[in-house]
Amino acid sequence: MRWCLEPGTSPLFGRERGCAEFEQDVLRFDGPSEERSHDVDDEMLYVLRGSGTAEVGGERVELADGSAAFVRHDTPWQVTEAEGLEVLSVLVRDPLPEDNAQAHVGVDDVEAGDATAGRQFRLLAPSATATQFVGYIPVGRAPDHFHTYDEVVYVLRGEGALHIDGDTAPLRAGSCVHLPARLVHCLENSGPGEMHVLGVFRPAGSPAEAYYPDGTKAVY
Repeated sequence: MRWCLEPGTSPLFGRERGCAEFEQDVLRFDGPSEERSHDVDDEMLYVLRGSGTAEVGGERVELADGSAAFVRHDTPWQVTEAEGLEVLSVLVRDPLPEDNAQAHVGVDDVEAGDATAGRQFRLLAPSATATQFVGYIPVGRAPDHFHTYDEVVYVLRGEGALHIDGDTAPLRAGSCVHLPARLVHCLENSGPGEMHVLGVFRPAGSPAEAYYPDGTKAVY
């Protein structure tokens, strides 16, 4: 299934895989890094594991599991200390010019909101162009639905399946998913515990906004 990649696949989603809106990759650090910046792309970061510190636009940022950051284009950043640090990076193509300079947040510092089929989410580092969030999916399968935004998803925890147009692909920690706007799909959590996913989508909005295949707005 071309919308789903197994753990360990490299590179992750980008233009070469039919995803023009984003470039998704895992960055690994075991010490200080070279300075990193992008002339035209914004970057959203999420710490998958490990710890360290970074300097973002001249500001010191603590990095730990579940911390997230938004880095505007033309803003340099680099890791200054790291131990077993893995960071999910999502480059956002053609960002809005009025976006924030930078932001940093920890997932545990954010209140959860409700979405469809008993799901919840936490919004992370804010951006006017795209939304970054962690989603919490209970055991079970939600109804088929679609979104009006383009999205890339990374499975943080749990096992299940992605269902699209009669095809099914397995999901587990490290699986990556690209969901173009209006693609009818559903994510199933086979249990036994809650599934956690990291999503980035544009245009920015609410992860709770979804529509059933007939165009009816999904309820929760």
